[in-house]
Amino acid sequence: MAFENLSNKLQEVFKQLRGKGKLTEADVKAAMREVKIALLEADVNFKIVKRFINNVTERAIGSEVMESLTPGQQVIKIVNEELIELMGSTQSKLTFANHPPTVYMMVGLQGAGKTTTSGKLAGLLRKQGKKPLLVACDVYRPAAIKQLQVVGKTYDIPVFEMGDKVSPVEISKKALEYAEQNRNDVILIDTAGRLHINEELMDELKDIKDAVKPQEILLVVDAMTGQDAVTVAEGFDGQLGIDGIILTKLDGDARGGAALSVRSVTNKPIKYIGMGEKLEDLEPFYPDRMASRILGMGDVLSLIEKAQQNIDAKEAAEMEKKLRENDFTLDDFLSQMQKIRQMGPLKDLLGMMPGMNAINMDALNKVDAEKEMGHVEAIIQSMTKEERTNPSILNGPRKKRIAMGSGRSIAEVNRLIKQFEEMKKMIKQVSSMTKGKKGKFKFPFR
Repeated sequence: MAFENLSNKLQEVFKQLRGKGKLTEADVKAAMREVKIALLEADVNFKIVKRFINNVTERAIGSEVMESLTPGQQVIKIVNEELIELMGSTQSKLTFANHPPTVYMMVGLQGAGKTTTSGKLAGLLRKQGKKPLLVACDVYRPAAIKQLQVVGKTYDIPVFEMGDKVSPVEISKKALEYAEQNRNDVILIDTAGRLHINEELMDELKDIKDAVKPQEILLVVDAMTGQDAVTVAEGFDGQLGIDGIILTKLDGDARGGAALSVRSVTNKPIKYIGMGEKLEDLEPFYPDRMASRILGMGDVLSLIEKAQQNIDAKEAAEMEKKLRENDFTLDDFLSQMQKIRQMGPLKDLLGMMPGMNAINMDALNKVDAEKEMGHVEAIIQSMTKEERTNPSILNGPRKKRIAMGSGRSIAEVNRLIKQFEEMKKMIKQVSSMTKGKKGKFKFPFR
């Protein structure tokens, strides 16, 4: 999970600050030394770390903190505000041309995930009511055109290509004509990459830029390359002029320093972050939400948005009714659990809940929540329809059959049934407590 190491270390520092009734200047400076080490270990640019620490220290040793009744909390508040400022203060959205089609040039080095990201972004724009067109302008990398076609098919986006014998500039021009004729209001040009920045690559990109006059040039950068991501961003911006950055593979880097460095160094906004393989894993970048995740405050808004994408409102209302009337079966339980799994890895979802980052994630890893959920699914699916509807009929022989069918133990079957019954009792109690108090009881994902 992105920022996991940094998040754990910062929370340890803040835990010590909270434990002090009063803070001295020495306390603040000692804490900032620990924060500095944590940021450097997260692969944040040294100059940025130095400026960040100076800003926080200067604010934290002021009277606002020293004379506060909760000085530790005040320091955390300052760190949160400075982190948000470092990452860009507010969300930066894509801009659209006054007269369509809007052209986006997707640029970056080989291996950054440019082609896949182009498809995902096209898919997100289609969800917003746009009619996107993908354009294959990488005529050098073997199978690059085929890859874009596969990506386009995955997200049901048309792909314009003219083979690998035509120049990328000519392909771009023809794509513009095609889009106008077919009423595609958004064009995403998947350009060629190289293993490193060179003159030949930049000259070609400049020619495409001059030919199609893109609304925005979006640089796709691999977050796992750390400080190299910042160098790449500086190089592309200096020679081509970029309008925004998309950081990919952020889910694969527990350090995450690129997200804290790249915006501050280039002064260009991060517009999206890639957190996985699915379409919905390309997320708009919100500096305030990311700062909350880093500091262990959770990201409830993103969690709610994920739930809304995966859980139908009508179905949620029906489930709430079942819960109220104590008509919740193991089939319903299984259905809800599967929907939660669709929202993404359980570890990432827990990281969005306030306070959950403070939990020892190593312990959570040892439990392997994903595997445990798989075991529960196997047990429930080994039951008959009648057993799932009415677990009270589960006697010894039935439990033995279910255990054998699911490959689990009888003890695990018993534990699942007990947990299910306890959950039903708890829901019933909450429901009765809130009966007559309109709006107090809500199904978790409604």
